Amino acid sequence: MARRPDLRVLLLVLGLSAPAPAIADQIWLGAYRHDVTLAQTRFETGQDIKAGWIGERFDGLRKIGRPAPHILVSKSLNGGTNYVAAGLNWTWGSKLYLRPGIGVAANDGPRRAFRNGRRVDLGSPITFEPELAAGWRIADRLAIEASWIHLSHATIFSRQNRGMDSIGVRLLYRLR
Repeated sequence: MARRPDLRVLLLVLGLSAPAPAIADQIWLGAYRHDVTLAQTRFETGQDIKAGWIGERFDGLRKIGRPAPHILVSKSLNGGTNYVAAGLNWTWGSKLYLRPGIGVAANDGPRRAFRNGRRVDLGSPITFEPELAAGWRIADRLAIEASWIHLSHATIFSRQNRGMDSIGVRLLYRLR
């Protein structure tokens, strides 16, 4: 399966356009199950390694709950769809907490893929990236989260909108 060369340009644009304080607040690394689904024909299978950054909360965005910026990179270990995403997330709680988020992702998945006569690809190289994590702060600088990440474009970019979910566990480290 050939990858589109323009993904590198999209990754660079997302990386350079993301708001970033001088020192990141948290970095994380996680192991995920790729394309978890119960209701649809699987698009791809396997595992992912995901890594990310979560910045300081924006005081200027108090009206929407002081979200923090985030960036994540996902690498499929089985030759499936890879992606990079940037967005905002909110943290509710301290020792035990929930972290919902929303972002925009660029992926390098195939433009058309079929399984059992059904089209199963994402339908667009650009998708939204809603996510939800439940975490436990183990120590002042260390936390662990169970995480769900979804890719979909809500039929905005094409009629094909299968979507793809990943479920996994990630370890977070606070840098300061």
